[in-house]
Amino acid sequence: MSTRRPALALLAALMLAPAMLPATALAQAWPDKPIKLVVGFPPGTGPDVVARTIGQKLGELAGQPLVVDNRPGAGGQISAQQVAKGAADGTTLLLAEVGMISIAPAAFRKLPYDPAKELVGVAEVVRSDFVLVVPLKSAAKTVAEFVAAAKAKNDKVDFVTFGPGTPGHFGAEVFGDQAGFKVEPLHFRSTGDAVTAIIAGDAQGAFVSTALAMAQVKGGKLRALATTAAQRSPLLPEVPTFTEAGFPKMDFSAWFAIMVPTATPAAMLEPMNQKVVAAVKSPEVRAKLQEAGFTVTGTSRADTERMLKAEAARWAAVVKATGFTGD
Repeated sequence: MSTRRPALALLAALMLAPAMLPATALAQAWPDKPIKLVVGFPPGTGPDVVARTIGQKLGELAGQPLVVDNRPGAGGQISAQQVAKGAADGTTLLLAEVGMISIAPAAFRKLPYDPAKELVGVAEVVRSDFVLVVPLKSAAKTVAEFVAAAKAKNDKVDFVTFGPGTPGHFGAEVFGDQAGFKVEPLHFRSTGDAVTAIIAGDAQGAFVSTALAMAQVKGGKLRALATTAAQRSPLLPEVPTFTEAGFPKMDFSAWFAIMVPTATPAAMLEPMNQKVVAAVKSPEVRAKLQEAGFTVTGTSRADTERMLKAEAARWAAVVKATGFTGD
């Protein structure tokens, strides 16, 4: 008995040891498998650039292979549904953005996923402001001239969008409401087709990301009238802000965040956040993203969740005010 009791006590201690470890210690097991980062837009687009730039560094820091999986369609909703309904084991991440997460629930009654219930935020990674662009053949050289021409039209003003329920779509609606003219959105599923349409003059204007606007404006294909940023973009320093143009409420932007299924083990989320933030804030990644027109954020989990709740309420009010329903 004298030798058996210590042996039994040692065995019991070994069996209980994992349960007695703090959650942070157990969490370091993430990731123990290859990672997939799902992005809801085609290769070469702004979101794809974000995913691949961050993904390469994240894979290095995580010590696991990371593959970017492009699942374009429906303004990113296809990718969001895939991840929301997928395995909650920490191996599949979503590059989420404002349209599929904050706007879509208010705009589409038959949305095949519920972001608030089925997805949880890991970290906001970047933001992108928008620029009002017009065809080069447009007579408008300023926002004031654009508004004057829009009000003079007997019909609605055509705006190219990258799909119903996207930030550019509702940005145009909000602008029309504030400036006093009606908007006719021309929705395109393909980013390339949308850009071609606005360059060809098939519409009076469009709200595009700073990254996209920079390439087209500097390439002499489009004219930029104003940016939704709080200050002028260093990438387009000659373009005034909407506040300078007399429309201070035109301050919307697109955010991008890493999200995972809600059922993902809670112990994985903090180390996941730490690695994502370290990746996005690394000097080489930050420089590439800023050069591409994005503002690097890299927030804590708590700040990310607060942002998601605030954006859901904000965009729900915008959608309600426009009366838009996608189905």
